[in-house]
Amino acid sequence: MMAGILLLITVTTLYAGYNLLIKVSAAHVPETATTTIAATLCLQVAALTTSLVFVAVAMVRGGQVMQLNSSAYLWAAVAGLCIGGAEIAYFYLFGGMSGVKPMAANVVIPTVVCGTIAITVVASYFAFGEKLAPVQMAGVGCIMAGIALLYLGKSTATG
Repeated sequence: MMAGILLLITVTTLYAGYNLLIKVSAAHVPETATTTIAATLCLQVAALTTSLVFVAVAMVRGGQVMQLNSSAYLWAAVAGLCIGGAEIAYFYLFGGMSGVKPMAANVVIPTVVCGTIAITVVASYFAFGEKLAPVQMAGVGCIMAGIALLYLGKSTATG
C-alpha cells in the first residue's frame, strides 16, 4: 500500500513538473518563431529517452516480459496521439502563437488538470462501467465550479 502511495505522489509531482516546465519553455520561445513544434519534438525525444533508459535498466535486471498484445499497442498509440496533440496545443497556449494570446499557468494548468479529472470520472462511468457515487458527481460539480471561479475577474494573459 505504501509503495502505491509513493508511486502516486511521484507521478503527481512529475506531472506537475511537466505542466509547469512547458510554461517555462514556452516563455523562452523567441517572438520571431512561427511554431513551437521544435519544443514539442524536444519534449517527446526527452520522454522517449527516459523510456529507453527505463527499458535498459529493466533488461539488465532481467526477468522482464515486455511483449504486449496488438490491442495494448494500438491503445497506447492512440494515447500517444492524444498526448502529442495536447503538448502541441499546450505550447501554443503558453507561447501565444497563431492568434492565441499567452495564457497564465495559474489558469491553464488547473483548467487542464481539473478538466481532465472531471472528464475522466464521467468517461470512466460510460466507457468502463465504473461505479459513480453521488459524492463523486458532487466532486465533479465542485471541479467545474472551481474552473469557472478561476476565470471570474482574472486576466488569462501572462504578465
